[in-house]
Amino acid sequence: MSDVRFVLTTSRGGAAPRPPPPAPEPPPQPARSSRGGCGGAPVGRPLMPVVRVNGVEIEPEAIAQETQNHPGADAQASWEAAARALVVRELLLTDARVRGLTPDPESVGDGRYETPEESLVRQALEAAVEPGEPSDEECRRVYEGLQARFVTPTLFEPAHILIEPGGDDAAAWSEAEAEARAIIELVGDSRPAFAEAAAARSACPTKNQGGSLGQIRRGELVEEVQNAIEALAEGETRAEPVRSRFGWHVVRLERKIPGRALPFEVVHDRIRDMLEARAWAIGAAQYVAELADAAQIEGVQVTPPDAGFGSCADGTGC
Repeated sequence: MSDVRFVLTTSRGGAAPRPPPPAPEPPPQPARSSRGGCGGAPVGRPLMPVVRVNGVEIEPEAIAQETQNHPGADAQASWEAAARALVVRELLLTDARVRGLTPDPESVGDGRYETPEESLVRQALEAAVEPGEPSDEECRRVYEGLQARFVTPTLFEPAHILIEPGGDDAAAWSEAEAEARAIIELVGDSRPAFAEAAAARSACPTKNQGGSLGQIRRGELVEEVQNAIEALAEGETRAEPVRSRFGWHVVRLERKIPGRALPFEVVHDRIRDMLEARAWAIGAAQYVAELADAAQIEGVQVTPPDAGFGSCADGTGC
């Protein structure tokens, strides 16, 4: 496939006469007057090239609508990503028709079904991509190379006392902080004293459990509280209160349960599914690249999807 490149330009009118009389008022414009004089992109925005696949034009409106699914660094990046996506879609639809496929929409959940074109794209991929099933040896190599990934999550058993400020002003927050510091001074590392203070003074419903938050994983608490808890030793109450959007927290860590390695037999199916998905992605990328190489594409360069997924053994691409 040729390396199609294009230059973006903007519409520019002729220079207005300097001396009076002033230029006459422009005639009223139709509803689409926001577009450039050539009917192209809106005034002040770059003119995008016409995109065609084997002579079939991808409508500019379709590309504009597709850009919402491809956020990019700027409008041009979004446009290019959207144009590529629609070009690939057209390549797949064309191949589906060449193969004589007919729409057979399947359920996608929630009572919804594929559109006829989505069905054709899926069938074309199913017909063209047949990844091999990974062997037990391949799965074992991935397991041995990525053992750190196959562990149970670390669990924490924290407790907290929430002191809410009486208002949004600085004085209210300062008063709440002073109360939290007084509680820390009072309870120290004593679990019974902490539970008693939580029942009497915490603004959180966990006060009824002595402030206990139960077993939690990373990411289940607000970041400030989570970070403070993870820095504590078991049985320790933090010497400083922690501020979050909810107020000031007195935090304590009761117990930490480190993650443990999962046996190969437990994660075998997960690894196999991961390798199958990776093989399918590589096969689909190669299939699309072949279609693109055989097609006449204008207006945008379709870069074949990167098949260089790296080695699962070193953790890249898996």
